Amino acid sequence: MSKRSGVLIIACGVLAREIVALIRANQWQHMTVQCLPAEWHNTPDKIPNGVRNKIRDARDRFARIFVAYADCGTGGQLDQVLKEEGVERISGAHCYEFFAGAKTFAELSDAEPGTFYLTDFLAQHFDRLIYRGLGLDRHPQLMSDYFGNYRKLVYLAQMEKPRLVAKAREVAKYLDLEFEYRFSGYGDLGRALIDLNGKTTAWLS
Repeated sequence: MSKRSGVLIIACGVLAREIVALIRANQWQHMTVQCLPAEWHNTPDKIPNGVRNKIRDARDRFARIFVAYADCGTGGQLDQVLKEEGVERISGAHCYEFFAGAKTFAELSDAEPGTFYLTDFLAQHFDRLIYRGLGLDRHPQLMSDYFGNYRKLVYLAQMEKPRLVAKAREVAKYLDLEFEYRFSGYGDLGRALIDLNGKTTAWLS
């Protein structure tokens, strides 16, 4: 008899808080989440092999594995890894799309292609991941290289926190971008995990 049980969610560290909150709120005790570094947003070439290693390390211990990453700038390489490993991921090009929902995100992109997006995590950790992570603290002349083509900042909020709204406005001012606030909640991330739970509960019971 196989000793594999439960569901492993391999996720980007950017999504850790939201996924853990959903697991706790729904009492999905058969679900476990393991995260890869949020900093890999800046070096997406690390994501495919990082995910592959997690899958292979966990395959003998879990009945099902699901990847909570979008393509995230890997240029299709993550999808190739998942095809080879026989594992599904949440649909979308990046987390902004599945937080906003595909239809809303398409509308936002069409309205202003030069849009920079923030989530709760990225608003809270902008200084670490973007300002210092991209070296803008040491090389401010890189600002135009990174952000010269952007015109607008859209903050897709998962929770309604005035402190994070204020931080997002501060970021928009720093980047000299028009600011827009949208409460998205968990969007398609929540729906994907609910669907995953429906697919696995009967199988595991």
